[in-house]
Amino acid sequence: RLEQHLEWLAVKNYSPHTIETRRTTLGEFIGWCEERAVLRPAEVTKPILERYQRFLFYRRKRDGKPLTFGAQLGKLVPIRTFFKWLARENIILHNPAGELDLPRREQRLPKHVLTSGEAENVLAQPDPTTVLGLRDRALLETLYSTGARRLELANLKVFDLDVERRTLSIRQGKGRKDRTVPIGERAVAWVQKYLVEVRPQLVVAPDEGFLFIGQFGKGMCSRHVTSITRRYVKAAKLGKTGAC
Repeated sequence: RLEQHLEWLAVKNYSPHTIETRRTTLGEFIGWCEERAVLRPAEVTKPILERYQRFLFYRRKRDGKPLTFGAQLGKLVPIRTFFKWLARENIILHNPAGELDLPRREQRLPKHVLTSGEAENVLAQPDPTTVLGLRDRALLETLYSTGARRLELANLKVFDLDVERRTLSIRQGKGRKDRTVPIGERAVAWVQKYLVEVRPQLVVAPDEGFLFIGQFGKGMCSRHVTSITRRYVKAAKLGKTGAC
């Protein structure tokens, strides 16, 4: 049923990233059910779902910290959508998730906000005399200048940069929407330097056209963008944590 649901999401034009996230999230729930001998959709009741919600509330990450309410919500909403689909397809007679009370999303400001001077400190951390250092400087400059999301940055293609107009085309961003954003002159200069001096050394045939290339010659994943950014924030020794 999970595979059928994911196919339905694809037909409804959900992004591949969303579909893979749903596969993981729903897979975790199904595995939790299997451990408790709940093997069919019709066996899932509202009390079982509420028990899973409590499980998420008390769950701890590897660092011992609890899941945020936003993270809990991110794991519960796909389940509610899944059971709504099951009921619509007449696979189950009643939707047990229809009346599930979801946690309220917290409206919180970022814990650590950088001043412009601190941001410049972070941007200055990569060593532009090295191949990866120059790539990282161009990546950080683009991130800082455009405010692009990490996945949007990872998905950028070479032709998305318009040097003459100093704009960046972000395709299929959040909500699968395209938009064009300005990019500063300094960021453009660093990206051009990267394109001429570094990208040809990193890319491996066949060239898929991604703007920023990982060390193995292909495009980056969003987690790679996060790890790069976090490393330079830490290297700046600002006494603040953070990433993209």
